[in-house]
Amino acid sequence: MAAGPWGWGPVALALLLALLLGGARRLRRRYAAGGARASLRGRAAAAARMDGVRALLVTAHPDDEAMFFAPTVLGLGRAGARPAVLCCSAGNYYNQGEIRKKELEQSCFLLGVPASNVTVIDHRDLPDNPAVEWDTRLLAAFVLKHIEANNINLVVTFDAGGVSGHANHISLYTALRQCRDQSREPQSSSVNWKISESTPFFLSGRTIFCRCNTCTCTQSGSYLKRAMRCHRSQLLWFRHIYMLFSRYMMINSLRLL
Repeated sequence: MAAGPWGWGPVALALLLALLLGGARRLRRRYAAGGARASLRGRAAAAARMDGVRALLVTAHPDDEAMFFAPTVLGLGRAGARPAVLCCSAGNYYNQGEIRKKELEQSCFLLGVPASNVTVIDHRDLPDNPAVEWDTRLLAAFVLKHIEANNINLVVTFDAGGVSGHANHISLYTALRQCRDQSREPQSSSVNWKISESTPFFLSGRTIFCRCNTCTCTQSGSYLKRAMRCHRSQLLWFRHIYMLFSRYMMINSLRLL
């Protein structure tokens, strides 16, 4: 019997999902072997470099740390660095700011960042709004003040595309370029500025390693998903698909700003 105009739709969708999941599993197995072989070598080298590093991840909203930077945060902590998070808004677009602050602390705890190292800037001129470009001078002032107060020597944030194209993410990139230019003064010259490159989809592994001006941080995807699930107020259906297929749930590629 011939199917109606919508009869094959669910079947085709199920088949597509099955193919994607199968491909993901094959790629995970393929790269897991290489990641396992490199893990001891990479961890030893990274630990030697990360001791004494006071790292600051600068994000725009609660859940950015889990959606886009979890491999970096977890990897830095495991390599001996002291990671901290500076979140530049409370994520109050749907009046859920107080809930999202608590979710941020829970997520960061799983990633090895204590609540004492998590700071949220809840300023009226920095609203959670994809249509608003933030005041980059104000942002730069907040970030530099935090760096100086906490002796930060490594800063990580979004690249020029903001990963998702969100206006708030892009404003952070612009603000941190200003911070970098100002930090070229002698008293601030020890700060390293890195950005996460906007890259497609996924790979897998279990190590952190640095070569030249590029740093690639990979961690077990299943563990990082636990941090994402802390943001229960944001777990809409498409976020579950994101956790299955997004490269950022397993690997970050960083480069110097």
